[in-house]
Amino acid sequence: MKKFFVFSLILIGITSCEKTWLPRPPGYNKIDLPNHSYQKLSGEYPYELDFSKASQVEPDSFNLKETAWINLNYKDFGAKVHLTYKKIDGKNTKFENLSNDAFKLTAKHQIKAYGIEEGVLITPNGYTAVVAELSGEVPTQFQFFVTDSTDHFLRGALYFNTAVKNDSLAPVIEYIKIDMTHLMNSIKFID
Repeated sequence: MKKFFVFSLILIGITSCEKTWLPRPPGYNKIDLPNHSYQKLSGEYPYELDFSKASQVEPDSFNLKETAWINLNYKDFGAKVHLTYKKIDGKNTKFENLSNDAFKLTAKHQIKAYGIEEGVLITPNGYTAVVAELSGEVPTQFQFFVTDSTDHFLRGALYFNTAVKNDSLAPVIEYIKIDMTHLMNSIKFID
């Protein structure tokens, strides 16, 4: 009887297994996003704006001569919002050239982008803002520029320091897009 019981267990174990084994899909980590809260930018910049308390202001290390260029570093998410500012003087720095450069920088992502949605809006302070949302596996998912078209031009772009697929980053992208929209709407240029 004991041999029959052991033999039955072995037989059940062998026949109960499926022939094809498939690995489980990878799970995604839970991302805890803080509540949106903002603070005023301090320092001597030619603009004022509100930025997220979830980020830290850092000088841009790409071009140290441009003291008005900053990064908003979201360390917990591995993301940065690069803000670049140019004074429009009508001679060396023209609005047309700056806006064309901004559109070209966005268009460079067409190779990997599934789509690019652009929109134009007027901020509460009366400035024109152009927003570009990119979908697909692109290095930057959200870009904008805000300008008064005569004296000031501020461009922003969101970048992640990771190779994680954008669908995994979707909650963080949406979170930072809300922060960037608030930032755009709070910009005030200083003459």
